[in-house]
Amino acid sequence: MHRLAAVFLHDDDLSRDIVHDVFATLLSSKPTFDVNGAYLLKAVRNRCLNHIRDCEIHQRIQSRYFIDNDEYDNEEWPDEETLVRIYSLIKTQISPQARRVIELRFNCGLHFAKIAELMGISQTAVYRHLSHALNIIRKKLNENG
Repeated sequence: MHRLAAVFLHDDDLSRDIVHDVFATLLSSKPTFDVNGAYLLKAVRNRCLNHIRDCEIHQRIQSRYFIDNDEYDNEEWPDEETLVRIYSLIKTQISPQARRVIELRFNCGLHFAKIAELMGISQTAVYRHLSHALNIIRKKLNENG
């Protein structure tokens, strides 16, 4: 089981952790069926694939987050007229949930993980709401010059 996890993950310590987690889950759940070698290998395989998937999602969110931060740090601050238009777009064009994400991110300065925890949604959903709202704002501002 450790070798199978090592093939997927290329990390000895993480492979041991995955195998340990499979056994810990089995011991805590007390399955009513017969656990055999094939079941254990499948459980390790699935746990490895879930870990890989979760890491890829986290990296995509993190890379997008850092790109957005660079964009904001390098931009000049908009004038008063543009700010009024942005606030108006947020109030009229953005969904209430996306509006809350914008408020927590930009007004409160919270990270995606904290916003997700407060709103009871996933970090991916936070990213999607924010990305969608920013795209709407950019599109509407570009339409009006």
